[in-house]
Amino acid sequence: MIYTVDMTQPSTINFAPMNKAEEVAQNIRTILTTPLGSSPLARDIGIDYSIIDEPGPIAEARTAAEVTTAIVMQEPRAQVVQVSFNGTLSDALTGHLKPVIKFSLAEGVE
Repeated sequence: MIYTVDMTQPSTINFAPMNKAEEVAQNIRTILTTPLGSSPLARDIGIDYSIIDEPGPIAEARTAAEVTTAIVMQEPRAQVVQVSFNGTLSDALTGHLKPVIKFSLAEGVE
């Protein structure tokens, strides 16, 4: 089954996720909203936001790679299927990249 984490939509923290997919989706959202190196005692959590200063198409490609790598390394229960970007023209002009991640649950990983 394919699940989606849409960073263009607001979300709240659920301290009691109903299932593993909801928990993994919430962890992915946390990874994507944490700047790399900003979490005390877990400096390797998050993504490198310095690539956002690149031109649009380059920033999208590098961000997609950064997002995929971060999820693979930091949330092994998720297998990234697709990273795409949904945003308006004003988002692009102001340098906002809002990824939409499609993932499946990894087999045999708890």
